[in-house]
Amino acid sequence: MFLLILDGIEDPHNLGAILRVAECAGVQVVVIAKDRACPVNATVIKVSAGATEHINVAKVTNINQTIRTLKERNVFVYGADMQGEDIYSTDLSGDIAIVIGSEGKGLHQLTGQLCDKLIALPMLGKINSLNASVAAGAVLYEAVRQRLQERK
Repeated sequence: MFLLILDGIEDPHNLGAILRVAECAGVQVVVIAKDRACPVNATVIKVSAGATEHINVAKVTNINQTIRTLKERNVFVYGADMQGEDIYSTDLSGDIAIVIGSEGKGLHQLTGQLCDKLIALPMLGKINSLNASVAAGAVLYEAVRQRLQERK
């Protein structure tokens, strides 16, 4: 199982780009909040370049309860956070969910606490953060890389 959980993405361009990269990366389900987050609207559909037709998007009332339920089902939940451990020394194989936080705010505090592990991409330049959709792409494709190597 390979899931992506979006914790409060508000910009329709980011959501569309994230859905596109998630579909390309083989994510099975993208979980979004029913309220206080960007809905799948005409802009999202356009930016996704058709990905909304091919990926399952689950709208949930409570992201944190969804994380609890996944953990009960033995899905390991990783939260992308600048304070996390190096993604490149983290095993992203098996049944996993990756949580990407909102633009500007990142993961909500409780959401981050519920994750089994926080992971971070190395920031080598002078700017210390990435756009949410860019971060999602980098994190998802590290998981893809590891999963493809595991098959060999």
